[in-house]
Amino acid sequence: MRKLVELTKEKAVNMLYTMIKIRYFEDTMKQIYAEGKSPIFNIAAGPVPGEMHLSAGQEPTAVGVCIHLRPEDFVSATHRAHHVAIAKGVDLKKLAAEIFGKKTGLCKGKGGHMHLFDAKVNFSCSGIVGASFPQATGAALAFKMMGKDNVAVAYGGDGAANQGTFHEALNLAALWKLPVIFVIEDNKWAISVPKSSSTAITRNSDRAVAYGIPGVFIPDNDLFALYEAAGEAIERARKGGGPTLIEIETYRFYGHFEGDPEVYRPKDEVEKLREKDPIKRVKEQLIARGWLDEQGYETLWSKARSEVDEAIRFARESPYPEPEEALEDVFAR
Repeated sequence: MRKLVELTKEKAVNMLYTMIKIRYFEDTMKQIYAEGKSPIFNIAAGPVPGEMHLSAGQEPTAVGVCIHLRPEDFVSATHRAHHVAIAKGVDLKKLAAEIFGKKTGLCKGKGGHMHLFDAKVNFSCSGIVGASFPQATGAALAFKMMGKDNVAVAYGGDGAANQGTFHEALNLAALWKLPVIFVIEDNKWAISVPKSSSTAITRNSDRAVAYGIPGVFIPDNDLFALYEAAGEAIERARKGGGPTLIEIETYRFYGHFEGDPEVYRPKDEVEKLREKDPIKRVKEQLIARGWLDEQGYETLWSKARSEVDEAIRFARESPYPEPEEALEDVFAR
């Protein structure tokens, strides 16, 4: 029987490349963020002041969904959003410049890394936990009212799934049969609170049954399982079949934020998670299929390094906004 969602060599290699680009971007940003913040950590120091939430390890959650999306489809992500932004096709130079607070950034340096917006590819994110759900539901309602077959995607963590906005959005999306996909990134931690201490059920995907919509659980950060589930959900939504709730078990290799002492995590947790590095696993799967070899893998890394390094160079060399620009591009009475 033919699968509804086919996986081709081109798509598989493209997803691996995007994962590599995300990882290199995040690892590079981690190094840059640390500049000027030692020997005593000062969150306001260095070229990138403020908080920083990195997504290394969570690459499959973004890539496995966004590979199916069009530029006109809407995505609303969380405060940990670089991986989703890159997978959705956000301009890498403008993304980097925004993180550096430069006027060439997505929001002219005024949004920072938790408040990114790119109208060209309909991407947004927010520092407010659970804010993505009603935003994506609203976008999906607009698509339906305009008679378009676009879809909206909302990302949230396992902690955000306990917010009222999550349940309100699911209820309306189900009631009105809206073309929206809810993706819960279950990395087992809501800042420092384990999922077992905050959530009454083991799987958030099981909550879908309360709203009469499909719920899918993807174990072990599985890129290709998510690719298939997301493809089916998005296709169903485009055809008027309504929303889907997808929960993927994923991992964050770094702390909740840079500077997080991570005293709440078991000492060997990250080491064990890195043994299941999704990039290495996807590489091995593609080599086993005969779709990639070691030389091809190194070529992907070389291309990713070049693209990210160019974006970082652009960000560093870009000018800061002038003080008098502070009140421009903002709502005022």
